[in-house]
Amino acid sequence: MSHSSIQQQYHQSPQLGKLQKTIADSENSESKNIQLKGLVGSSLSFVLANVFKDSERPFLAIFNDKEEAAYYLNDLERLIGEDDVLFYPGSYRRPYQIEETDNANVLLRAEVLNRINSRKKPAVIVTYPDALFEKVVTRKELDKNTLKMKLGDTLSLDFLNEILFEYKFKRVDFVTEPGEFSVRGGIVDVYSFSHDEPYRIEFFGDEIDSIRTFDVETQLSKEKVKSITIVPNMANKFLTEKRQSFLTYVASKTLVFAKNTDLLYDRLDDFFEKAKEAFTKLSKDIKHADPEELFMSGTEFRKHLSDFTLLTQDAKRNSESLIEFHTKPQPSFNKKFDLLIENLNGYREQGYTNYIFCASEQQAKRFHDIFEEVNEHVHYQIIVFPLFQGFVDDDQKLVCYTDHQIFERYHKFHVKNGYAKKQAITLKELNKLEIGDYVTHIDHGIGKFGGLQKIDVEGKKQEAIKLMYGERDILYVSIHSLHKISKFNGKDGTPPKIYKLGSGAWKKIKDKTKSRVKKIAFNLIKVYAKRRLEKGFQYNPDSYLQNELEASFIYEDTPDQSTATEDVKRDMESERPMDRLICGDVGFGKTEIAIRAAFKAVDNGKQVAILVPTTILAFQHHRTFTERLKDMPVTVDYLNRFRTAKEKKDTIERLAAGKVDIIIGTHQLVNKNVQFKDLGLLIVDEEQKFGVAVKDKLKSIKENVDVLTLTATPIPRTLQFSLMAARDLSTITTAPPNRYPIESQVVRFNEEIIRDAISYEIERGGQIFFIHNRIENIKEVAGMIQRLVPDAKVAVGHGQMEGKKLEALMLGFMNSEFDVLVSTTIVESGLDVTNANTIFINNANNFGLSDLHQMRGRVGRGNKKAFCYFITPPYEVMTNDARKRIEALEQFTELGSGFNIAMKDLEIRGAGDLLGGEQSGFINEIGFETYQKILAEAIDELKENEFKDLYDEVEGPHEKIFVKETQIDSDFELLFPDDYINNITERLTLYTDLNQVKNEIALQKFEAQLVDRFGELPDQAADLLNSVRIKWIANSIGLEKIVMKQGKMIGYFISDQQSAFYQTPNFTRVLQYVQSHAQQCKIKEKQTRNGLRLLLVFENIRSVDRAYLALKPFEIKEKQIVENEI
Repeated sequence: MSHSSIQQQYHQSPQLGKLQKTIADSENSESKNIQLKGLVGSSLSFVLANVFKDSERPFLAIFNDKEEAAYYLNDLERLIGEDDVLFYPGSYRRPYQIEETDNANVLLRAEVLNRINSRKKPAVIVTYPDALFEKVVTRKELDKNTLKMKLGDTLSLDFLNEILFEYKFKRVDFVTEPGEFSVRGGIVDVYSFSHDEPYRIEFFGDEIDSIRTFDVETQLSKEKVKSITIVPNMANKFLTEKRQSFLTYVASKTLVFAKNTDLLYDRLDDFFEKAKEAFTKLSKDIKHADPEELFMSGTEFRKHLSDFTLLTQDAKRNSESLIEFHTKPQPSFNKKFDLLIENLNGYREQGYTNYIFCASEQQAKRFHDIFEEVNEHVHYQIIVFPLFQGFVDDDQKLVCYTDHQIFERYHKFHVKNGYAKKQAITLKELNKLEIGDYVTHIDHGIGKFGGLQKIDVEGKKQEAIKLMYGERDILYVSIHSLHKISKFNGKDGTPPKIYKLGSGAWKKIKDKTKSRVKKIAFNLIKVYAKRRLEKGFQYNPDSYLQNELEASFIYEDTPDQSTATEDVKRDMESERPMDRLICGDVGFGKTEIAIRAAFKAVDNGKQVAILVPTTILAFQHHRTFTERLKDMPVTVDYLNRFRTAKEKKDTIERLAAGKVDIIIGTHQLVNKNVQFKDLGLLIVDEEQKFGVAVKDKLKSIKENVDVLTLTATPIPRTLQFSLMAARDLSTITTAPPNRYPIESQVVRFNEEIIRDAISYEIERGGQIFFIHNRIENIKEVAGMIQRLVPDAKVAVGHGQMEGKKLEALMLGFMNSEFDVLVSTTIVESGLDVTNANTIFINNANNFGLSDLHQMRGRVGRGNKKAFCYFITPPYEVMTNDARKRIEALEQFTELGSGFNIAMKDLEIRGAGDLLGGEQSGFINEIGFETYQKILAEAIDELKENEFKDLYDEVEGPHEKIFVKETQIDSDFELLFPDDYINNITERLTLYTDLNQVKNEIALQKFEAQLVDRFGELPDQAADLLNSVRIKWIANSIGLEKIVMKQGKMIGYFISDQQSAFYQTPNFTRVLQYVQSHAQQCKIKEKQTRNGLRLLLVFENIRSVDRAYLALKPFEIKEKQIVENEI
């Protein structure tokens, strides 16, 4: 049974028959208004979808506001199919502020106009008053400015170049946003305003050979298309040209559905007044078009609308054509499942069919489990198909309920965000090398980067990286050993010490670091080993209470969240004590995971302690936990400085008696006088904020208690992996749905901006944070805000207030008792107000990056667009670092960017704390990445020697690796030629990527990506890829170095004569092969400075291909050994 059968049922209903007939008749009759009565929730979606499918006419649906439009848009997309449903948004963030257009929306609007214009089959267009308010370019103009192309067209590159310039497209190296294009050889990338992905057009001579869309972030192709249209930015290009109403644009036979016409006309008039008012304020020097030319007023719109057949839900008494439906909204059950079951069974007896619409399989399973627990027979069918709102239809005898209303979850909408430009300023950018940067070479120490250079090796060009050392020493690093160098990230601004090449200083530092790191790692692994042997408490699988709790979470779980929850439960159900770290950005649902884990512990009769860094956070968590667990048999209490001594004493007694299940507190929790009756789980929130002392005390509590640690400031990945030894890790990187990125702006202290932003926020019913970190004059700031916005309620909060007052203040703000909270950074960690969507940070230049990010994370937690204003002095007054920090924040408005921010600011601190306080010293001496490499090496050595047994047990036995890496030295040209990839940075990035490729599959993928982005591989590039294959084979047969010069190829075996390698079957195989193929290769001994070396020699190797073929027989196929062909 699926949604289509319900649609079928509607299709056959008498009302729809009557409606279709009325629509058909309305063409000829005078009155074109048809009134629909009694449709609630998603029953409207079913009816509209049917009308559209039957009438074969274009359809325009106008809802009351953007949110409602978006919800119905999702319903219709699912019922009709995404290709035939378009969303038509407004292009301004606020009406009449031309400069604030939203590019993504401009793009969607252009797409809709393009679709109407291209005369494809009719579509449903979903819109709302704000969008209809703006007039659009005339059809003639649009045609004149559209360039159409299809496969096989003949068109010269120069001509295309010119047209794009004329359309005001900008030529760049790599296309990232609408209105850009790039030319590389015979490939043109262009990002048109008529499609939400850029196109890649490949020419063969002057003929278009292929057209495909590609992804901005990876720059790789997605799918092929046959024909495309390229449209410039319509919104600003034609401010001077003639405009017309959107209604004159759509075909005259379009059916219009307006949910509420009165509201529609009023909103339009209201906007129009605002636009007129704004127009009078504009400067007279520049010629602006009159509001009448750019915008629609309600009266004008009504006149236009009278030509169309109109379906409405207005309650007009005297409408001639009235079609009546009988539906009622889904009742609210307050999560009482017995009521729901009674209700469903009651309807069943009256002959109704019951359906429950679920957003995911997971939800469907939960219903099943909950009904099964109660052992009652419930008549219902599950349809996995998200709907906007449930309803009961008395005519059709249908009951359609939605899971999100039953569980009171938050139901989200998805609007195709034209180009959600994923800011590709990822780690790639942060580690991008510029000339003059400091670089660490793992064998030679820190030098200065001198760019990519072509060098002559015996008459052949090679590409290498130039590094400059002390006393004008220069080192050229081959592109094959790029992985040995990395950008030096030490403390900001202090240049590292640069040694002369070949001095022993670097080696000393390296060895010192390694021995210290090894010591730390040794202790960590020892702790881990000890924990593996201990027995903890084994929890039972989930009960039905647990299912109910999880299903009632108001948001949809993100995939990462689900896996993290699974991990935690698996750890709890095993008999080893859990020690898991969960990393996720601010507001990504870490608390929810903690709540589920805590409930699981309580459900198994254990107590839970939650340790938080700040007073406010303890209070906040207490609220959150009590709120989420209010229907469950759990007592939650908290300890912090808001509580009086008497309350504390009482709480501690009840805790010892086992009457409190979950206790939340600041570091008072680790005091000696706090005793637990039966502690089962310890949760540490915002771990990065605790000092070493508290952590040590914790260790004594947590001998065999399960521990769950949450942190928002993630620790760089590579480090985590090498430290996997110490604790298990889950990361949450996906943002919860319907979160908009926070709009961040850097502004000067300007009363007008502050006034506008605050009034705008209050108008849409929100609240405002104003962070001002000086208690001396915080009152004046509050006074100023009160003066600017007289009708706002303003309150002041800071850490020197007494506990009870501050608590009352916070509560008041959470319950929306006042609009603006002027406070010090006391809100930084954890005050959660869903309704606060604007934050000002005064003197933002004085904060650290992670603090700013945390504070910014206080807003944008609801489903409204959030704004963040960093108030700073002019750039030139700030210190260098401060300026960099603010710029970084402007770039990373994306959600989940905490990770990148952490990389920029916390490189040193984050890594330091993770292993204890002592290493930041040498991170400064050797740079962060090098530090990670040394750390990884140290841990590998420990795994091979001291802890071999432990790791064999955990990860299964490993084969010993004899050669860490093979060096290649050759006189062939192995590089990407300039005319193939001309952007130097990109070339460097690609060399680095190639260095990290580990196996054949990855290498082929790499090759495919090159061909896709830059065209066919030239010979030099193909040779470069083959040289990587040669390196792999050489590595597997124990060759430390390969030299390909003057037609010979010589491989050097491991220099250590005593190495166990010479006893392995691998080496024996090589010997046998050499004996049976004496004419192709020989094994020789050679006396070198460092003793005897064994060499493998191949004669007459004139090309890389030949070299690869010569080595091919030695390739070890996975596990099986190639038989010798004799």
